[in-house]
Amino acid sequence: MRKAHVWGMTVVASLFLAVAAWAQSADDIVWVQIEARPSLNTALDRAQAYAQTLEDVNGFALTNGWYGIALGPYRRADAEQVLSVYRADGLIPSDSYISATQRYVEQFWPVGANVLNLGAALDAPQSSAAPLAQQPAPEPQEVEVVDETPRQARQSERLLTREERDALQTALRWAGFYSAAIDGAFGPGTRRAMSDWQRAEGLEPTGVLTTRQRARLLGQYNAILDGMNLQRVADTEAGIDMLIPTGVVAMAGREYPFVKFDATGDLPVQVLMISQAGDQTRLYGLYDIMQTLEIVPLDGRRARRQASFLLIGENDKIVSHTEVELQSGEIKGFTLVWPAGDEARRTRVLEEMRASFQRLDGALTPEWSTQAQEVDLVSGLQVRKPRLSRSGFFVDRAGTVLTTIEAVESCTRVTLDETTNATLAAANAALGLAVLTPEAPLAPRAFAAFAADAPRLQSDAVAAGFSFEGVLGAPTITYGQVADLRGLGGEPEITRLQIDTLDGDVGGPVFDQAGAVMGMLLPRSAVVRQLPQDVRFAVNHETLMALLTEAGRKPAIRDTVTDMAPEDITDQARDMTVLVSCWD
Repeated sequence: MRKAHVWGMTVVASLFLAVAAWAQSADDIVWVQIEARPSLNTALDRAQAYAQTLEDVNGFALTNGWYGIALGPYRRADAEQVLSVYRADGLIPSDSYISATQRYVEQFWPVGANVLNLGAALDAPQSSAAPLAQQPAPEPQEVEVVDETPRQARQSERLLTREERDALQTALRWAGFYSAAIDGAFGPGTRRAMSDWQRAEGLEPTGVLTTRQRARLLGQYNAILDGMNLQRVADTEAGIDMLIPTGVVAMAGREYPFVKFDATGDLPVQVLMISQAGDQTRLYGLYDIMQTLEIVPLDGRRARRQASFLLIGENDKIVSHTEVELQSGEIKGFTLVWPAGDEARRTRVLEEMRASFQRLDGALTPEWSTQAQEVDLVSGLQVRKPRLSRSGFFVDRAGTVLTTIEAVESCTRVTLDETTNATLAAANAALGLAVLTPEAPLAPRAFAAFAADAPRLQSDAVAAGFSFEGVLGAPTITYGQVADLRGLGGEPEITRLQIDTLDGDVGGPVFDQAGAVMGMLLPRSAVVRQLPQDVRFAVNHETLMALLTEAGRKPAIRDTVTDMAPEDITDQARDMTVLVSCWD
């Protein structure tokens, strides 16, 4: 590709030759600053791109910790001409400007070059006896870069603003050398951290960072954000202005009360702006709803305060961070979902997002609800669901639950009614039984009383369970009959039933006509042969009571033989039956 030139003179030649000899102050050596980037990798890419069409492209670390791309060095008059011509030709950005050498710390492009102190060559008298084209090219010379002395470093340090001093402490803390408050005061703790960082970098541990060292430290701090392309995004509908990592997410739409930003590449990142009008009741309701979402894993810190809440959810796949606050009748905040195992980048992005968050006027309204309502979606976001759910029933006042072992196998977490965690207290794998203990105190409205005697053949049997695995929110009742007091193979602990139940009912209680528990429903998967649809099996009451006794529980027995009204059995069954869920 043809490279641009200015008035027929290559800028490389202007570094060392002049058409006529004259003397000029070193202060007149300047550069044309065309771009600045917060990360070194991005700046390198941009410098390489500019070098395809322009001469004299240089990349320098800047005194503010960013990385600048500049053309030069030039005399001021030459720089003004370069700036004017290149702008007019559209070769450089319209906001390019002339910059002094003092802004530049260390050269990173071209690799191995160092022209910061070669500007004096522009002032040296040159012979004009021969045409420019016949002048021999100068031999490249390696120039030693001399850093500031500690005294000079202290002098340049005094010029730092409060924000720049805070940034250095933040970078030292991120690097693991500083743990105190970010206060901009360079006391003994900060000096010690600086010395430790210098020592780790193979530098003299003076405790005072030179201009170049400060740029190096900030460069390391910012390098981790390469590719994030943090940009301010102001959503006037939501009334939120904040930094968004636009290098990995893009806006996917608004769905009350969220503005959604979904991943654009292989990094599974998601961002939500949260915005709605409301009071404390609505804030607390949002707190509860957010915890049902798949993007908020169950494990992690939860903190609900008077006018705000914090939700941190984490598992082996993602880490989710949500902050929300109620102010002046508007509930606003954000969620950042990041892949697990990438803490360095996640915490930096989160830090930038949190610091940049600003509230604007206005909030999302329900009119932004555009998607069809579905029971497993909240505002277009997937509701967290268990791997499977089965039924169980309370067996004492303490909330002990008897259920099928199918509901607790290979689970990272087991819940009762999706709200209370439970632990396995006892089990009989051969019969498929499990006894669960709630981790939080429970006071069930009813608990099982077991039958004193075996049921009569062809007598009524009532099964209670969550047939549809919790979709309906309450147990259903199914009626049938006792077909046999043994299993098909003559098993004495099994009762065969003629009843049509579903998988979600497994683990639930089976009642006799007096409302006593005569068994627990078993899964059909234990049966090898294909059986009629209404053939089911239950572990009988004697076996259940024996397991509870072994587990240190004292089962209650109902010795009355008076039949209960069907509606009374139904009420009792619904108070006693509990949804048991297995979570990955």
